[in-house]
Amino acid sequence: MNIDNIISMAWSDKISFEEIKKRTNLSEKQVISIMRKNLKKKSYILWRKRVRGRITKHRKLMKTKVS
Repeated sequence: MNIDNIISMAWSDKISFEEIKKRTNLSEKQVISIMRKNLKKKSYILWRKRVRGRITKHRKLMKTKVS
């Protein structure tokens, strides 16, 4: 799996961090680190604002929201 694919999955609203972990064996912290190193500063900040607490990026939040 190359960096571009990981970045693409991380940007996608439809792919959770848990799904990224299944596909790449990278933890959420590792994905965040990859994003920080490979995106421009402003792009990284925008991405973090989008995914922070976003239900679709965190399966455990999806489960608690549905219940």
